[in-house]
Amino acid sequence: QVQLVESGGGLVQAGGSLRLSCAASGRTFSSYAMGWFRQAPGKEREFVAAITWGGSAWSGSRTYYTVSVKGRFTISSDNAKNTVFLQMNSLKPEDTAVYYCAAGPYMRAVVPSERRQYDYWGQGTQVTVSS
Repeated sequence: QVQLVESGGGLVQAGGSLRLSCAASGRTFSSYAMGWFRQAPGKEREFVAAITWGGSAWSGSRTYYTVSVKGRFTISSDNAKNTVFLQMNSLKPEDTAVYYCAAGPYMRAVVPSERRQYDYWGQGTQVTVSS
């Protein structure tokens, strides 16, 4: 089992920044896909960003973003601390949502943007952007 705990959400004005963290504990993996999804009231949970690690320097790490956050959000990881981060800059009111961290298996050459690709989920952290 893997436990995921998100933190870092809050209330911020439009144009501001927040940094979300997702700490993983329990079973660890030599390769993985870690993603951030978000769900606004009355909407489906949607993909935001993901980072994969293939387990070797050869396979390396790759990042993926949904179009609406490219250039504003950055996903990164600290493997030593089993933590994934989502740096969110230039926030907009439409970014308001509950943000969820998710963990799943690494699949080479597959973009990890679907909810069904993840096995473990955190409890979510609220991000509210005021106009």
